[in-house]
Amino acid sequence: MTKESAVDVILHPVRMRIIQFLINQRLTAQQLKEFLPDIPQASLYRNLKKLVETGVIHIVDEIPNRGTIEKVYSIENPSKASIGPDDLNKLSKDDHLGLFIKFMANLMGEYERYLNQDHIDLVADGVIFRQASMYLSEVEYAYLIKELTAVYSKVINNKPQKGRRRRTIATIIIPEQLVEEQ
Repeated sequence: MTKESAVDVILHPVRMRIIQFLINQRLTAQQLKEFLPDIPQASLYRNLKKLVETGVIHIVDEIPNRGTIEKVYSIENPSKASIGPDDLNKLSKDDHLGLFIKFMANLMGEYERYLNQDHIDLVADGVIFRQASMYLSEVEYAYLIKELTAVYSKVINNKPQKGRRRRTIATIIIPEQLVEEQ
């Protein structure tokens, strides 16, 4: 049996969802189960174990609970829960396409879970998907990324609470093929 790469561990659809909920939070398996009711309990525990074994998440506390020990999970090192540039640069074209397919499959799963609710209202719920192409110099592009990062950083650490709804925002930036100017 071959060893799973860090990329494969992180981009597994169930593990990606677990990681997303653990960003800036400490949660027990039971709390994660409440956020992820569609994931069977055995699958949740199996994927938590894999994430702990690979160092993506950590057990940060153990709470005695009715004769058992309830583990509290968190991401101690955010860089372990993402794919670094060195790992990305080592991948083949087919590997990159596979990663993109996994990313898109995860988004499709999120959207399908949304659509499977008893009542949806795309407009009231703020569902948006759009595409825009723009011409940017390297300097303009760097500025755009800096501005997007600033906007995201203002809300990325928000904790779940009454009146807040989790929203998935995905960014995909695909540059056009570079053509040498004449």
